[in-house]
Amino acid sequence: MHDTTTAARGAEHGADRPHEPLSYRFLLLVWLGLMCLTATTVAVSRIELGALNIVAALGLAGAKASLVIFFFMHLKYENWIIKGMVFMAFVVLAIAIGLTFVDVGYRY
Repeated sequence: MHDTTTAARGAEHGADRPHEPLSYRFLLLVWLGLMCLTATTVAVSRIELGALNIVAALGLAGAKASLVIFFFMHLKYENWIIKGMVFMAFVVLAIAIGLTFVDVGYRY
């Protein structure tokens, strides 16, 4: 049995560099941002914007998802391959949602 440092263990799991843990203050600020975006989502849903309601809802949902993914799931500190894979997953999701809107638009 051999002794390894924390950095060496992180390198075994694919981490390029160790990062400092996020402070509770910073995580609280991210959480408050999520709460503000949620309140904005509720407020915008009560306003009749026509087709822009969907754009506003998806934009706000994307902003909230970005905060969660980058800070709570620590994607900000991953290497570029992992970030690229997550980005491609969202591109595929956006294409699927877009094709669904096109299909529904031609039905009626």
